[in-house]
Amino acid sequence: MALADTRIAYQPDVDKHAGVLAYELVQGDLVQWNSFMDKSIPDPPTAVLLHGILGSRKNWGSFAKRLAHEFPMWQFLLVDLRCHGDSASIKKRGPHTVASTALDVLKLVVQLRLTPRVLVGHSFGGKVALSMVEQAAKPLARPVRVWVLDATPGKVRAGGDGEDHPAELIEFLRRMPAQVSSKVEVVNALVKEQFSVDVARWVATNLRRSSPLGQQSSSNFSWTFDLNGISEMYKSYEDTNLWSIVENVPRGVHINFLKAERSLHRWALEDLKRIHSAEELAADEGGGVEMHVLEDAGHWVHADNPDGLFRILSSTFRIETTIRGMQD
Repeated sequence: MALADTRIAYQPDVDKHAGVLAYELVQGDLVQWNSFMDKSIPDPPTAVLLHGILGSRKNWGSFAKRLAHEFPMWQFLLVDLRCHGDSASIKKRGPHTVASTALDVLKLVVQLRLTPRVLVGHSFGGKVALSMVEQAAKPLARPVRVWVLDATPGKVRAGGDGEDHPAELIEFLRRMPAQVSSKVEVVNALVKEQFSVDVARWVATNLRRSSPLGQQSSSNFSWTFDLNGISEMYKSYEDTNLWSIVENVPRGVHINFLKAERSLHRWALEDLKRIHSAEELAADEGGGVEMHVLEDAGHWVHADNPDGLFRILSSTFRIETTIRGMQD
């Protein structure tokens, strides 16, 4: 699967799905790209933003709008990964893995005829971005910059004392009723099971009203995701090893890792040493690997320190805009 070089038009500010995944395209004010324009006009630079397990494209909504405001020549493709959000209603064959999830996104950008210059993935989405680079049969647009936010290429280490464990969270949610009477009921149940209030409230955002507002019903909310599929996806996240693409970075590909300062349980000293070794090797081979640290942030980097994350990511969009200007 290769990313397409041809172009297609898109109406901004409309939630859609292309039969592959549900998606939204957030465009800067200087992006004037629609189905009626001359196809010879180059498509604007595009970044793909990928959420983590139990998330949705809405996790990136406000951040993408901020990026589009600061970089008005760019457009940002937000997707609901398989089994999540609006994509949960699009039936997918198993296995539900990091690789199959990455292939979904590759198929979507091909169908939309987009050429992403930047891939940004948080947690599970970070491994998906790496898998996209690994699976693309032909070279991606060069340069292409990949951001892996608070995830490592290999072993996933569970949280320590006082940390939420995603696998345990998923299994607890699978035991809950498919429909509940209120979001508060879910929050209280999760807190009772020793999950943090922040995580409990975040999980509750995945509930959708299943009965019309005002209609009497004992079960007014249901989940927007496929928990059985998500359980399989998280197991794949734990098992998938993508060190090979990091230690043999294709020419023109630059992989950035971002470690949250307070997310120490997800990073081992061996991971950091291996990434730093890959930095030196990639520089010699014409690729790039770089390590960043986001201060004052836990795992939820775009919620804990959005200003700091914005400053770090902004350098990528400035560099890419400059390069594109020189090419034009």
